[in-house]
Amino acid sequence: MPDTIAGSTEFAGFARQRTLRNSVSCSGIGLHSGRAVRMSIHAAPAGSGIRFIRTDLSGDKAIIAADWRQVCDLPLCTALSNDAGTQVATVEHVMAALAGCGIDNAEIAVDAPELPIMDGSAAPFLFLIECAGTVEQPAPRRAIALLKSVVVGDSQRRVALHPAAEFSVEIEVDYGTCALTRQSYSARVTTDGFRAEIARARTYGFLADAEALRAAGLAQGASLDNAVVVSEGKVLNEGGLRYPNELARHKALDVIGDLALAGGPLLARFEGRRSGHKLHHRLLAELFADSEAWAWVPIREDLPLQVSAAE
Repeated sequence: MPDTIAGSTEFAGFARQRTLRNSVSCSGIGLHSGRAVRMSIHAAPAGSGIRFIRTDLSGDKAIIAADWRQVCDLPLCTALSNDAGTQVATVEHVMAALAGCGIDNAEIAVDAPELPIMDGSAAPFLFLIECAGTVEQPAPRRAIALLKSVVVGDSQRRVALHPAAEFSVEIEVDYGTCALTRQSYSARVTTDGFRAEIARARTYGFLADAEALRAAGLAQGASLDNAVVVSEGKVLNEGGLRYPNELARHKALDVIGDLALAGGPLLARFEGRRSGHKLHHRLLAELFADSEAWAWVPIREDLPLQVSAAE
């Protein structure tokens, strides 16, 4: 796409990329590692995208791009790795917050191999970004438009992306144990909608699985403070669920964070039944393996969820 939009004075009429106005930081523990971690989010130049920087390391081996091609195989989270083998895990919630705020470019500095889980949702990261403020940058914002449907999975677990003029999600979770664990959620994904309807939904797990997970070195930092815990059809957390369908809403949050690794906002309708991180990653790989299934398009400023004709 050209550096300027025809018939404009420096991108007039088209949305511009955004980054943070100020740096912000937080600290917490890793959900799976249980390790203390400090994280900060900083502005980044236009066109640089999102990247993680491991401050406990040095040089190029410390830098990890937030890119679907960098996904590595770690259980129960989305993790990224660079060519040097440096990893950063549980990135999906902060990626969802950045996508929900329309942030295109940012550097996330972290001093451990896993991001802090905070309260198990994206709301603390959303709060940080809103405290930092955002600023437009001198570059046009682009979206990835779906040109045809892409489907991954089988009759039991399935995810799909379909062409659409805006991004939306349709989620169904079904763990088959009780009515509580069979939920659905659908919504257009807008900044206001993300803030009000999705960001506060917490990650979740089942008490029956806790011993096996910890024996496998997972969920070392999990607690009722950072996850919804379900046991025998009941929620163990004081206060219960934040939404009647909080499990499905958190799955939507994970979808938003995982698909943000595409490198730009998607103009597509996502459908998921019993989806998970691995299926989301496979869906992106399948999408980008077919050059006829997608195209970059500039985003109109007056209709930010719509696309103009490709340049």
